[in-house]
Amino acid sequence: MTREEFQNLVLQVIPDELPSPKKYDPEINHAPKRKEILTINEKKLAVKNALRYFDQKHHAILSKEFADELEKYGRIYMYRFRPEYKIYSRSIDDFPAISRQAQAIMLMLSNNLDYAVAQHPHELITYGGNGAVFQNWAQYLLAMKYLAEMTDEQTMVLYSGHPMGVFPSHKDAPRVVVTNGMMIPNYSKPDDWERFNALGVTQYGQMTAGSFMYIGPQGIVHGTTITVLNASRKIAKEGEGPEGKIFITSGLGGMSGAQPKAGNIAGVVSITAEINPKAAYKRHEQGWVDEVIEDVDKVIDTALEFSEKKEAHSIAFLGNIVDLWERVVERDVFIHMGSDQTSLHNPWAGGYYPAGLTYEDSNKMMAENHDEFKKYVQESLRRQISAINKLSAKGMYFFDYGNAFLLESSRAGADVMKDDGNFKYPSYVQDIMGPMCFDFGFGPFRWVCASSKPEDLDLTDKIAMDVLAEIAKTAPNEISQQMKDNIRWISEAKKNKLVVGSQARILYADCEGRTKIAAEFNKAVKDGRLSAPIVLGRDHHDVSGTDSPFRET
Repeated sequence: MTREEFQNLVLQVIPDELPSPKKYDPEINHAPKRKEILTINEKKLAVKNALRYFDQKHHAILSKEFADELEKYGRIYMYRFRPEYKIYSRSIDDFPAISRQAQAIMLMLSNNLDYAVAQHPHELITYGGNGAVFQNWAQYLLAMKYLAEMTDEQTMVLYSGHPMGVFPSHKDAPRVVVTNGMMIPNYSKPDDWERFNALGVTQYGQMTAGSFMYIGPQGIVHGTTITVLNASRKIAKEGEGPEGKIFITSGLGGMSGAQPKAGNIAGVVSITAEINPKAAYKRHEQGWVDEVIEDVDKVIDTALEFSEKKEAHSIAFLGNIVDLWERVVERDVFIHMGSDQTSLHNPWAGGYYPAGLTYEDSNKMMAENHDEFKKYVQESLRRQISAINKLSAKGMYFFDYGNAFLLESSRAGADVMKDDGNFKYPSYVQDIMGPMCFDFGFGPFRWVCASSKPEDLDLTDKIAMDVLAEIAKTAPNEISQQMKDNIRWISEAKKNKLVVGSQARILYADCEGRTKIAAEFNKAVKDGRLSAPIVLGRDHHDVSGTDSPFRET
């Protein structure tokens, strides 16, 4: 498809004649069917809400189609309107636009829906099981058209993916203002969220999906690399490095898929359990995990072999994490570090798959027998904590990874609380990232090369490393270590092929680092060394992020 053809399709938005229905592609990793939660009248309202985007002459056909989607998938995605063109982070110049800033936003949201990046691309979900860019394809089409037509003196307002309009503003105003999932506390329990999402009136945008700042799993690879490096330092004897230490965790979909690559860069031996074959083999094909093994004993034997050699290696265990933990206990194998990165903020709708059920059976039960599925999940969490407690008693360092694992385990009645009412295990922010990074003002600094050219990313890498090396010369020891870790990270990033989707990079910087790197980028754009602008961004995983004893920072 030529650039002109692509641009014409973007500007066409919703065609006057309905496009042909799209076939359901079983090769794509799809979201599980969401549970039945709407009443008959609410289902009618959900269809009515969906029809607001379309001319009345199409309502007879689309109302039946949307009702069928709602029945079959638990959501109305409007598959028929999925674009014919490939969605990815093209060069900024490929996107039709009047405003350069709007073009950059089109690039960013397109990256979030790239098949190589998105967890469930046809359902517009980027990561975490429910982190949505938009609720449906009509919202995507409209947002792209508005971005293409707006000027630098206008602002588009989005609420949970729904374009509320383009309004007059000024050149220094944001081009887009986004909010997601605005829930009233009395109506913000999981079932409330499921109901309002099914009605088409709210979405969970996660931290960087619905705000268009996801940069593929690289973002979390960096944070995980720094976490694992510092976790290994906490338990290391004098003169000892991370080499040979075994790290067990779970989750290979979405952001959690970054764990094995981070383990390799940090220098440890990692085992990451994953129940979904598509997720496990996708990470292997992308080079993010060294091998996939289905036999639990072979997994343990392979980890011990590489640990003995003190050689970094990553293993995906295609199976349930509880089975792995329990087998490690049975064999009395010493594990140095443990955590969990399943999506336990979303435990009943695909964020966590319990022991005792196959992947397929879990998907079926969560849709058809929700109460029974919840029992399986909670029993599984009790078993998981039981095994972790036994290994921790023998010296394993276990930390919560901000995914509500300890919170949901406590709700399930697992033995995870101390007598004083606190959790037995610390969160990674409380124990690792807070005292070692955030307390000094260091947090995620992200950039994306809008040209989508690897050579531009190479130059920005060099600029950032030169700035950090200069700061390190006169920095105190604690700050100097940060600089060295980030320089190590950048030098390893290209070697480990961390770019998935947009030509992006992340590192941790304080105010001084961010300011100096950004200023150097500006100079390089101005003098032509960089061929296009740089998109600057950040993440919630920060000194100024959320503050909760149960989840996140």
